[in-house]
Amino acid sequence: MICRKVSVLGSTGSVGTSTLDLMAQAEAIGSGRFEVEVLTGGRNIARLAEQARRWKPRLVITAYEEGLDDLRAALMGLDVEAQAGAQAIEEAAQRPVDWVMASIVGAAGLRSAWAAAGTGATLALANKESLVCCGPALIERVRQGGGQLIPVDSEHSAIFQVFPHEAPEGVARLVLTASGGPFRTKALADMKNITPEQAVAHPNWSMGSKISVDSATMANKGLELIEAAYLFDMPSDKIDVVVHPDSIIHSLVEYVDGSTLAQMGPPDMKTPIACALSWPQRMAWPAPRLDLAALGQLTFEAPDTDRFPALALARQALAEGGVAPIVFNAANEVAALAFLDRRLAFLNIAAVVAETLDRMTNAKMDITSDNACDAALAVDADARRMALDAISVIANAA
Repeated sequence: MICRKVSVLGSTGSVGTSTLDLMAQAEAIGSGRFEVEVLTGGRNIARLAEQARRWKPRLVITAYEEGLDDLRAALMGLDVEAQAGAQAIEEAAQRPVDWVMASIVGAAGLRSAWAAAGTGATLALANKESLVCCGPALIERVRQGGGQLIPVDSEHSAIFQVFPHEAPEGVARLVLTASGGPFRTKALADMKNITPEQAVAHPNWSMGSKISVDSATMANKGLELIEAAYLFDMPSDKIDVVVHPDSIIHSLVEYVDGSTLAQMGPPDMKTPIACALSWPQRMAWPAPRLDLAALGQLTFEAPDTDRFPALALARQALAEGGVAPIVFNAANEVAALAFLDRRLAFLNIAAVVAETLDRMTNAKMDITSDNACDAALAVDADARRMALDAISVIANAA
């Protein structure tokens, strides 16, 4: 039986909710037992309170200080402490536990992931922005703290499970798979009037709106390319992307002897979460089974960077190094949210990212292992301002 004391940062989002659902399923069949120290969420106070009633954590936090009174009222009668605000989340992330799920979306999740990384706990990382913004420093922080970082993105989890960690020189290439999103077969001329409702309708995965937009533009795969380079210490020219609309093979590792190992399974985020929660063991849960005969065939194709330029921009940012990956992430986040707010056309998301990268080509970052989080967030703030300026110019010109 897997026994863990856990904190879930971002418990009301899609990954956080899946984590708690998985824990409940494992407990129901006797394969796991979990003690919850901290739950943190956003504006969905009702869901956060419902989770607290089920798991009875020691501390529950809403990121929004104006929601504290509502949270305390919703927790009335429970022996649970309630707090609010980003500082409270950062401090809570440092509480001693065995395992931390870091699933707060966007750069907002960086400080809490950074705080948890120094505790010696296993850090299950679903917040890709933390790695993109200060990946090498974050990985080193986990190592120095005596913990372990396990990726939760399905692609990086797949690589993690088949990667020869003790003999990385045996790897010739990593291959990230991409679903291609909802517009994989759509002609470029037909993409000008794409709506947010269309963009968030992912064909395979159930995700939050911002991540769904990133999948639709393939910026998500660009971020994952940068992540993979940091996580597995691989140069960009040894990381490829292949479009696999079935979302059955989640990524592959090619070895120098010609062998290629793939991790496969139905598209369900609980599978990589279960891997991270129980590693190096395997935890039973009512997982969906893979029926290859029913599938019949699997499809693969090369990504089209003419229609989805965000992928090429991410590779450019990785090659440039320095602040470029941080700028790519910040500009993409601002542009994606502007699209969701109907202030920017879908095809102009990548244009904003490209313009912001150009404007910040000469930006520098004085980074050490101690100040990496603060330095990255300072660059992030500058890039966001630049991206907002770019949005104004591009939107007005449209």
